[in-house]
Amino acid sequence: MATLGTQNISTSYPQLLKTLGLGGVDGTLQAITDGDNTSSALELSTLGVNSTGTLNAVGATTLASSLAVTGAATFSSSVVISNGTATIGTLSNSQATISTATISTATISTATISTATISTATIPLQLGAITFGSSITASTGTATIGTLSAGTATISTATIPTILGAVTFGSNITASTGTATIGTEIVSTSTIGTLNVTATATVGSLEIGGSAGPTITKVSYGTAAFTLSTVQPHNLADATTGTFAITGAELGDIVIGSINSLGSTTGTTQIMTNFFPIASNVVRYVVNSKGSTAGTVPAGTIFATAMRFTT
Repeated sequence: MATLGTQNISTSYPQLLKTLGLGGVDGTLQAITDGDNTSSALELSTLGVNSTGTLNAVGATTLASSLAVTGAATFSSSVVISNGTATIGTLSNSQATISTATISTATISTATISTATISTATIPLQLGAITFGSSITASTGTATIGTLSAGTATISTATIPTILGAVTFGSNITASTGTATIGTEIVSTSTIGTLNVTATATVGSLEIGGSAGPTITKVSYGTAAFTLSTVQPHNLADATTGTFAITGAELGDIVIGSINSLGSTTGTTQIMTNFFPIASNVVRYVVNSKGSTAGTVPAGTIFATAMRFTT
């Protein structure tokens, strides 16, 4: 090229590219212009390159450091990140293959994931039904679920809050260990093979034998000391009576009892006993000799149970 000399670039060399400033390329971004001073979308400096227009890479592009995208990014084909860090503001892609990703916050409308390992996940409120196609395993943490519809679920440890409404279980419930505290249980049909209660079970009412069977609503139990009493001959008064307390017993309850001092070892094999409530919390006992010779009934302890049924 000939020396420019005193010639004007705009008239003599309109296709020559130059910087917008008077000097050459320095540390400040300068727009690249043509000979007649028309600025291009490319800005150049000794520290970097900037494009104010559309940047298009036709071939493969290799980035040696992190990529920061402040606007939307649209990928028409696969995106493969082998290593490094990608910081993305909004990501819209048809297909993405990611080996390892660290995401602070992600909002996803629809996602199909083959395998995912998540250390900590915050899931917002789900107002509709959620269907899981396979098993869900939670090794640690706490899961609070509003409505759960599951075909098969394996749960190592679960903390369930108070349930105020009805609970319907469509299949069997198996609790191998632990403790289950149930406020009110409504069961249409329940088949229990073996029921083992090691502590205390409180039942409001218990129906026995199905819908045609009786319902037991109250069971009360108590003991009392039975002191020495003379049994009259059968042709006289023939009876020894007294009362003792059973808390919870009421008139009409069925009372079953025994006295541990009666039996063949004490010579009282012909003695008969009868127990029945005469007032709230008060039960009377009657001991009859029924033809035995007069004698003394040995001292012992009365054991009695009062049961209340409805039909």
